[in-house]
Amino acid sequence: MPGQHSEVTAAGIARLAGVGRAAVSNWRRRYDHFPRPIGGTATSPTFSLPEVEQWLREQGKLAEVPLRERLWQLVGDDPAGAAAALARTGEQYLAQSAATEGPALARAAAALAAEEGPAPAYEFLLARHLDAGARQLTLTPPETAALMAALAGPAESVLDPACGPCTLLAAARTAAGAPPGELYGQETDPVLARLGSLRLALRGTTTVQVRGGDTLLADAFPGLAVDAVLCHPPFNERNWGHDQLTYDPRWEYGLPARTESELAWVQHALARLRPGGTAVVLMPPAAASRRTGRRVRAALLRRGALRAVVALPAGAAPPHSLALHLWVLRRPGAEPAADPRLLVVDTATAHRAAGRAPLDWPALHRTVLDAWLAFDRDGDVAERPGIHRALPVIDLLDDEVDLAPGRHLPPPASATGAAGLAAVREDLRDTLRRTHDLAPGPGRADPAEGAHWSTVTIGELARTGALEIHPPPGAPAPAAGDVLVPLLLQGATTRVIGAEEPAPAAPDRHTCLLRPDPGALDPWFLAGFLRATANTRQAGSYASSSTRVDVRRLKVPRLPLAAQRRYGRRFRDLAAFEAALDHAADLGRRLIQGTVDGLTGGTLPPGD
Repeated sequence: MPGQHSEVTAAGIARLAGVGRAAVSNWRRRYDHFPRPIGGTATSPTFSLPEVEQWLREQGKLAEVPLRERLWQLVGDDPAGAAAALARTGEQYLAQSAATEGPALARAAAALAAEEGPAPAYEFLLARHLDAGARQLTLTPPETAALMAALAGPAESVLDPACGPCTLLAAARTAAGAPPGELYGQETDPVLARLGSLRLALRGTTTVQVRGGDTLLADAFPGLAVDAVLCHPPFNERNWGHDQLTYDPRWEYGLPARTESELAWVQHALARLRPGGTAVVLMPPAAASRRTGRRVRAALLRRGALRAVVALPAGAAPPHSLALHLWVLRRPGAEPAADPRLLVVDTATAHRAAGRAPLDWPALHRTVLDAWLAFDRDGDVAERPGIHRALPVIDLLDDEVDLAPGRHLPPPASATGAAGLAAVREDLRDTLRRTHDLAPGPGRADPAEGAHWSTVTIGELARTGALEIHPPPGAPAPAAGDVLVPLLLQGATTRVIGAEEPAPAAPDRHTCLLRPDPGALDPWFLAGFLRATANTRQAGSYASSSTRVDVRRLKVPRLPLAAQRRYGRRFRDLAAFEAALDHAADLGRRLIQGTVDGLTGGTLPPGD
């Protein structure tokens, strides 16, 4: 009967054994005693998991898989699908069921909950599930979610009308201050709504209501009034219900144009707030200046409903190529402000990432929150050129009603003045000299010994105690000597945490932390070989829409520590060269733009 035993696909068998799918196909052809399929289809058969594990164990092919990874394999290979298996696991945790018999999935889930706790165990599985479907989903990064929750401030009740897997509501639950007693969410995808609801329930919130359905066309909470609304709505929707909702009472500030779905979400957020309540909405930058939305923007300003517009750096949230905005809104009370002002904050330039470096989220949070808290308290804030400014609303009510922060902030004087540009130029000269010194030489003409190397996988090194593998989420904060390995082939590169670096935050959900034993492995040697194109290609998994690296399948040569250190020194020199090139490119861009701004702004003479 279905559900009486656990099944596994050929891809799952490959993960259990730490091999590619081609090896599994080869075993099926070569060995008559390989387990027979018990389900699936002719092209995608499934096998009995206990039988497969027994066969692999007898053949000495069963890889030692950490409990986390084993549970994720069972979830991913469940015949009902990963989402259904994840929902069952969440309900098992919510019921505090500690299965000691029955399906392997339930037993493994109970074991991980006993080891880590139900909520962290479920959070790990949910993060893996969302990562597998990242290209089909628009997810709010946790750092952006935390900033939005902090801007909203303490609240007893919070609503997210486009909640997805409830990332924003979870951020509100963990924000500073007393956690909300009531969390409400609505999501068009019923599967995501179910998974998100379990996520919140496992965190212990008193009231959790997450419902399915289209919020704009079928609001699940029409009479609700909450303290705060957090929302990352879908962008650029054309079929959001413009014709059906022409006379909807939510359009208090004007009927949004058909091409302005984001302004419909803004007004829905305001309609669900109690007087004085705060909404924080993630918006595309075009919403601040499109002509089709200028009347609604003007009405929001006149009524004092729109309080701040914050420009984030590119990469803060998908689509990562755009510098998205945060709109902070407040439902007006009975008395309108006598001299309403709008706070504009621009972090898109000041806090943009240099080269391949990640965004400095702590600094970005401080910049935004310091400006907002001062403005919210006093109704005004001292101007910081290039960073923030409080604008009289009357100055914005022209034919355009353009709210883009960058258009209302003069560049910092230090960026366009002669002294500041001279300092940048000198820094650039020093950096270029350093890149020349660091550039790698051609090396010897005779070939290295690499063609005859014996290699070992990361999984084997972990089993021997030569290193520790800490997959996301839940990995510890990196320490000096740790190696950070990106799990997606596109994006960042493998790197070593240096002793001189400030303490970095815990790795994100696309990064695995390796902690090598310095008596067995040189970290620079490890990072250099893990970065090799051939290595990442052979360890990549192409089973989902995103190409993910299986860290345990990455390989390094078996070399004595002294030889490792020779390679490590060369890889460390290359990393320094790369960092210097990135820094030089950033300085060059700053010098060019600062000179252009100085010439056009009158702070620099053209010269002869």
